[in-house]
Amino acid sequence: MRKVFGGKVAVRDLTLAVPRGEIFGFLGPNGAGKSTSIKMLLGLAKPTSGEAFVLGAPSGNVEVRRKIGFLPENFRFYEWLTPAELLRLHGRLCGVDSVKLSKRVPALIELVGLTPHIDKRLQNFSKGMLQRIGLAQALIHEPEIIFLDEPTSGLDPLGRRMVRDIIRAQRDRGTTVFLNSHLLSEIEITCDQVVFIREGQVVTSRDMRTQQEEAVRLEIRARKLSPECVRGLTHWSDSVDVDEERLTMTTQSRESLPDILRYLVAAGADVYQFTPQRLSLEELFMGIMGEDRGF
Repeated sequence: MRKVFGGKVAVRDLTLAVPRGEIFGFLGPNGAGKSTSIKMLLGLAKPTSGEAFVLGAPSGNVEVRRKIGFLPENFRFYEWLTPAELLRLHGRLCGVDSVKLSKRVPALIELVGLTPHIDKRLQNFSKGMLQRIGLAQALIHEPEIIFLDEPTSGLDPLGRRMVRDIIRAQRDRGTTVFLNSHLLSEIEITCDQVVFIREGQVVTSRDMRTQQEEAVRLEIRARKLSPECVRGLTHWSDSVDVDEERLTMTTQSRESLPDILRYLVAAGADVYQFTPQRLSLEELFMGIMGEDRGF
């Protein structure tokens, strides 16, 4: 997909495939085209060129839109409604019959922890409480795919954990969750797969379920690290830093660790510490996007 606004390219060339039944993380710095891409997938914006398909049909298809749940980042709800009234309204808009709503509404309010506030008007809700009822409205019609834009931005740690549990439960029932968040720690422990985009293009992707192929930071303490030995380590890493007897490097796979250790010993180094640490998603993001980019 490509989207141009008045000569300015918002999405350059986005090619994306999201498997059904996964929690999919959509990451990139500010201005990377994330929001515009989501709007095109929802049928709220038309691509300048290319096509978008959701659940096998062109985006914007009326039947498909009935199967989509959406919580935007900057949502606005009718503040004079109560939680139950809001959910019934959205349920009717999605075509849910009154009998089903009579069961779904209290169950969802309980799920997001708002039962004690069931009689309050939304105007008296905190941002975190509005985030919770917003998530409930996205789930009211049991959608097949859910787009969540910053769903935990206003929540405390307990609220974020609750949202994680709800998202995982949706995946377990076969729902696809398309998740955009600035909280990389949340993405890391929630998503099955993530993509990094920059200037409207996919830069790279990561399968968060795969442990053996994750990038690893390696800290080594050793004596007799000759210049030739250090140069040989560039076979496994583009960046090798040495400070006397301390050496740090990053390798793209845990499977290379035994080979690195064998190489050092064979090269005559006396290794007395060999500590691998998995890179966090934030470290991966900084390495891919560059620390000078806004996020």
